[in-house]
Order: sequence, then C-alpha cells, then structure tokens
Amino acid sequence: MQTIICMKWGTRYPADFVNKLWSMIKRNTTRPTRLVCFTDDGEGVNEEVKIYPLPEYSAPERAMWNPWRKVSLWQSELFDLEGDVLFLDLDMIITGHLDEFFDYESGKYCVIHNWRQPKLQIGNTSLFRFRIGQHSHIYDDFMKDPEAVMAKYEIEQQYISGEISEQRFWPNEWVLSFKHSLLPKWPLNFFITPKLPKSAKAIAFTGKPDPDEAAIGVWPLDGKAAWKKLYKHVRSTPWILENWK
Repeated sequence: MQTIICMKWGTRYPADFVNKLWSMIKRNTTRPTRLVCFTDDGEGVNEEVKIYPLPEYSAPERAMWNPWRKVSLWQSELFDLEGDVLFLDLDMIITGHLDEFFDYESGKYCVIHNWRQPKLQIGNTSLFRFRIGQHSHIYDDFMKDPEAVMAKYEIEQQYISGEISEQRFWPNEWVLSFKHSLLPKWPLNFFITPKLPKSAKAIAFTGKPDPDEAAIGVWPLDGKAAWKKLYKHVRSTPWILENWK
C-alpha cells in the first residue's frame, strides 16, 4: 500500500482541495494507494480519505500555522504510518504517474530542488518523500528550542535540507513550479498562456495565484501591493481545470 499524506489547517484551503487531490491521485497511480489527511477540520472531506488529527506540535505563534508545521511529520512515530510516505501540498496539480515517486531512491529523503535557489542544496517541500522514523532529530531538535532553529533557518525547508546531508532531488522535469517554471517572463506573461510539458508529473503553486485563480487568469493582490499588477499577471490557463478535478 502506497501512502500519500497531506496537511490541512485553517480556512485558506477548503475540503474540496483535499477531494480533488484524492481524485488526481486515483487517476495517476496504478498500485494500491491511500491518502491520509492530517487536519483540524475533516468536514466535507471524501470518506475514502483517511483523516487523522494534526500531529503533536508546539511552537511560537508565528510558526504555528505556516509551513513550519510540517516539522511535526518528522516524529519517530506518526500514528500507524510506516515506511516511505509521499507528502503533497494541497495546491499541487498532478499531471502524471505518481508510482515512480515511491521507486526513486528508495529509503532516502527526496525533495524538489528549489527553483529559486538552483545553485544551493535546498529543497522545496511542496512534494517530498521520507521514511517514517528516520531523521526524527528534525522534530526533536525543533521542539527542544524552536527559537534557536528559526534563528538559524529562515523557513522550514531550509532547516530540513540543512539537517539531512543525504537528501536527493527529484529529476527536474518531474515537478515544476507554475510561477517559476511555466509562467512566461514579463512582459510575455500578458500575451502567452503557460504551457504544460508532457514530462511533468506535478505542478506546484507556491504563494499566489492558487490553481483555481490561475485557471481563470486571476492573480490576487492586496491593496497595498496593487502596483504589482504592472507585472504580476497570468492569462487564463485551461489545462489547469482539465487536470485539477
């Protein structure tokens, strides 16, 4: 049984994001696979998805409800999970087969090579695979002194990459960033629709826009950053809705 996990807290991502993730997983796996969702609110989530509470975690408020919370997955025991598990952010779009993510470098921590720092050995944890119980010092050290960890590392994915020397990166063509890999550079983004490469297995939507927004050509900006409309633009992108369902 292949195990894929996700996390959902707060109100930014509704249950529909989990349900679409599960639907995409079923279409893009050939082996028995389950989705486990760690959440503080499982209402509306497809009954086929296994619901668990958010793993035990305590941190300063500024690290409670953001990606630092992924550190809680690195506990020595994580409910009844075992072996290699694949983590997906809720705003991922799956566009190709996922089984290979379980075969690649089995037993190793595998992660996206961060698109914004290609010359550094830093991962992006929108999609990663790890073995339950391995590298539990990630969780233990953070829980002992979160302030010290956050003083050394800006964000959670830098912390994990900094503490696991034998990390492996997915092949570059497998996981792409909508914003950093596919969106045409300014000013072409005003005239050219982002294209989906055939080799891509998953597309990450980091920050804004989210998949539902990019699909219809909307890039939300708060009032203070309205001037960024001069360059933050995306054309409606039909292939998003063709895959994100």
